[in-house]
Amino acid sequence: MDLVDQMLGGNIKALTRLVTLIENQSPQIMKIMPKIYKKGGKALVIGMTGPPGAGKSTLVDQLIKLIRKEKKTVAVLAIDPSSPFSGGAVLGDRIRMQSHAQDLDVFIRSLGSRGSYGGLSRATKEIVRLFDAFGFDVILVETVGVGQSELSIMEVSDTTVVVLVPESGDTVQTLKAGLLEIANIFVVNKSDRPNASQMKHQLMEMVSLGPATLGSPTQWAIPVLQTQAVKGTGIEELWDKTLEHIKFLKKNHEAFEHKKQQERRGEFLEILTLAYQKEFLRRVQKETSLKTLLEEVEKGRKDPYTAAFQVINKT
Repeated sequence: MDLVDQMLGGNIKALTRLVTLIENQSPQIMKIMPKIYKKGGKALVIGMTGPPGAGKSTLVDQLIKLIRKEKKTVAVLAIDPSSPFSGGAVLGDRIRMQSHAQDLDVFIRSLGSRGSYGGLSRATKEIVRLFDAFGFDVILVETVGVGQSELSIMEVSDTTVVVLVPESGDTVQTLKAGLLEIANIFVVNKSDRPNASQMKHQLMEMVSLGPATLGSPTQWAIPVLQTQAVKGTGIEELWDKTLEHIKFLKKNHEAFEHKKQQERRGEFLEILTLAYQKEFLRRVQKETSLKTLLEEVEKGRKDPYTAAFQVINKT
């Protein structure tokens, strides 16, 4: 029985080994992923994003407690800042959410972003698919950062929660358009701090000035919630709004399916891009002409655009 069969049979060690293969972008991925691609599809995937220090990890910890009370199984994928030397996650899953370490129905894994665009590595989508195929009821994906570069979180989550704090006013002003594109739910965490109400009002005003269709039957009205994650305040409302959003998606099936079609298209193009990139790097190591061209670019003898044009015209 291979690793995939073991994993689909509920073997947690097989799941862990598959996650490691994906994290390391093993060549085996092209054989592994087709086997699990159409498995699952039942998990609720929630993306949690926001600036560093907003309390995302504490919110996730509180959500786990609430979800487990409902007897649902949970997987957490925490996208951490990458080490500039090893490429691995700086913050390990052992540091996070220690209270759930003994719960066999909670699986927590950290993943280094490896400098990928949007703070989400290519591996994230594949690991989420693994978690789904394994049979977890809820998958929580916590990402580092917020803004235009975090739009990619929408490609893995059903519901995206943007977590901010009362001091995030400048962030909101700078990233208005991006935030509206990302968020299905806004959370002002650490709401016991000064200016929490102002922050909530600012977000509500931003939402109200959004698309003209906002609030119509086919457009989700983005809620703005206040929480104190450390005390567990507002967590139930956040979970309720998340479930409400999922019901909304199911009710508006056509719009939801359009979103999924765009995601599948994007994933296909991303896989092809990565495959071609790897193939080209392999060719650079083998072909003298490409090695020479790369050296000319590195030494400034030739600009990268002219060099790229040369390669494209030859292939």
